[in-house]
Amino acid sequence: MEYILKTTILGLFFGTFGTTIGGILGIIFKNISNRFLGFILSFASGLMLSIVCFDLIPEALQMTSVINVIFGIIIGIIIMFICDIMVQKKFSVNKTKKVNSLLRTGVVVGIGLAIHNFPEGLAIRCRI
Repeated sequence: MEYILKTTILGLFFGTFGTTIGGILGIIFKNISNRFLGFILSFASGLMLSIVCFDLIPEALQMTSVINVIFGIIIGIIIMFICDIMVQKKFSVNKTKKVNSLLRTGVVVGIGLAIHNFPEGLAIRCRI
């Protein structure tokens, strides 16, 4: 039980550490160019894709069949597509103000991370 608690606390710390530091830097440096923000979003996307391609998918293939892995990927894509549509509708309700696309992107990424952490927590618990 103590090992699970340590793992949970470390996961919570490292999972929120980068977001916290990024938020603090965003508050300190208010006038960040769109070019730099585009670079940061591209870097984050590349990092997430590399983790999926080189770590998560090979590990999933060791545990189950190719069909189950493809099915899981398709379900994840569909869920994120639905979340993106729901967030887009929520932000486009107020058409008098300009919609902040970075805010919308942040909300979708946050939802995706929250959805991602649920099965990841189950997987960590089952592997211990």
